[in-house]
Amino acid sequence: MKIVHVYKDYAPVLGGIENHLRWQAEGMRARGHDVRVLVTNTANRRQIETIDGVSVTKCARQFNISSAPLAAEMPWALHRIGQDADIVHLHAPYPPGELAQIFVRAGRRTVITYHSDIVKQATLLKFYAPFLRRILHQAHKILVSNPPYIASSPFLSPIAAAQPEKIEVVHFGIDLERFAPTPAVTARSAELRAQYGPGPLVLFVGRLRYYKGVAVLVRAMAQVTGARCLVVGTGPEEDDIRRLIAELGIGDRVQLAGTLSDADLPAIYRAADLFVLPSIHRSESLGIVLLEAMASGLPLISTELGTGTSYVNRHGETGLVTPPDDSAALAAAIQRLVDDVDLRRNFGATALSHAQTAFSLDAMLDATERVYRDLTAGL
Repeated sequence: MKIVHVYKDYAPVLGGIENHLRWQAEGMRARGHDVRVLVTNTANRRQIETIDGVSVTKCARQFNISSAPLAAEMPWALHRIGQDADIVHLHAPYPPGELAQIFVRAGRRTVITYHSDIVKQATLLKFYAPFLRRILHQAHKILVSNPPYIASSPFLSPIAAAQPEKIEVVHFGIDLERFAPTPAVTARSAELRAQYGPGPLVLFVGRLRYYKGVAVLVRAMAQVTGARCLVVGTGPEEDDIRRLIAELGIGDRVQLAGTLSDADLPAIYRAADLFVLPSIHRSESLGIVLLEAMASGLPLISTELGTGTSYVNRHGETGLVTPPDDSAALAAAIQRLVDDVDLRRNFGATALSHAQTAFSLDAMLDATERVYRDLTAGL
């Protein structure tokens, strides 16, 4: 079947949704489907390229509004690429993409993966909410990564109550083999451990955005003894985080590593002793990095947001869950795992088993493909 994915960015742009979209596109292509991707370019020019076998159309980007890139040609491009598609698969929230599909109605069936609510951009949401409700009504199926997000979302919960069959939970999945302890990964992890050690190593991986709560992690580390912390990633909060580390005088224990290569990412997980995702807002709908850390056998610490983070990280089984934006509680959880090697080992083993059982890439692709086939059966 022909599948067209619509979002704002694609490779080589990195991010949780961008990675998920790429895994979906490449996975479905490997299963024999005709897969196209429609996104915006990072420059004001159209670019059509093939990335690992996937045809990607990047519309000329004019400007951004509240982190949403605008490309005037997107509706016409969607009509051109998607008019004969079996499935147009939107990745929300991306208001320009959803608006394009509302007016173009490309493809025979519309699927939406609802990644998260819009939380911070209140002004944008006032304008966008009626259109979001319309596209959710127009969609034939809405995919969500976890049940808690359905219950806590003001946009999804009414649909779940009125039309429960319209929403389906499809776990996000990752390539678990990528994070296996191969000889190359093990050797590189030893090098990274020597570079960023010694002592128990606390790891964060992700974009340094407002909702990630990295400042809370830094303040927590000022209260933790006997451990070091490595922050992997860049983003708009980086300068503020760097200043906070200097103000607290903990530059010898908290390091910013910037962005690591794809080859080094599995190794840095293996070099760490525990993983922390200290997010403070429900913009964090699940946390792909939690899956990566679990696949690496790491115990987890995350925060209770009413989203999928606590669905992935089971308190007392795969790790610990703390209140959001509470550096003292986070410090206590980190200190507990730093001081208890056996607890880290037990949590890590359970986390690895949980990842293998529920969050594999093949399981995600199987579930998504089943949705596609059910929607197009008999057409």
